[in-house]
Amino acid sequence: MLQQTQATRVVTPFVRWVAEFPDAPSCAWAGPAAAIAAWRGLGYNRRALNLHRSAVVITQCLGGQVPSAQEALRRLPGVGPYTARAVMAFAFGAPVGVVDTNVARVLCRVSGRRCGRSDAQALADRLVPAAESWAYNQTLFDIGAVHCKARGPDCDGCPLRDRCAWAASGWRAPDPAAKPARATSFAGSDREGRGRIVAALLDGPLAVEDLARVTGWTGEGARVARVVESLVADGLAVRAPGGRLRLP
Repeated sequence: MLQQTQATRVVTPFVRWVAEFPDAPSCAWAGPAAAIAAWRGLGYNRRALNLHRSAVVITQCLGGQVPSAQEALRRLPGVGPYTARAVMAFAFGAPVGVVDTNVARVLCRVSGRRCGRSDAQALADRLVPAAESWAYNQTLFDIGAVHCKARGPDCDGCPLRDRCAWAASGWRAPDPAAKPARATSFAGSDREGRGRIVAALLDGPLAVEDLARVTGWTGEGARVARVVESLVADGLAVRAPGGRLRLP
């Protein structure tokens, strides 16, 4: 849930999700439509579908137990290196670093050099205390969110101030954690249209003639059809009798 989503937006859906699905089997047997409905408010609905698919694999092939090894975790649908390491560290206490955007920024500034993803991951793994993985990773998350912010960092209160190479340099430009600006726009994108269709499907199936209204793309039939096909291909929607669209 935290992938590409701020923690403040995750709290309410997380509480709702674990109340409805306290374990993998309960999610697996509920079906994909129930998982998508419980995900409402978060966006990137493919994550909900992958989580349900992972629950099915865990239930049917792994005895209902979430695996602890990285290789087994990476075989679950939608689980990449970051999610696998997060599960290993926070669920099982494995001595691995969990590197998100905030943590990478801390590591770049403390080391005083620009770090690529693999460099930041290697540094995080090298620094993690073997018996304190949970506390170490949570601490770096907090430092990145509270002190080592992208803009206006609170260096005076940072517990790593005395060890930070960027601070020792007098915060000499360029910022080791700076990244080139990217122009992104969600408004009017296909992703926005996909989200609107899935949100509408939570209330029931949609007729083909309703899709342009739901997306706001009146007169753009080809675009609507393309987005619908992508939802069907991803397993987020299925075609019902009469050409209607519904949740899986």
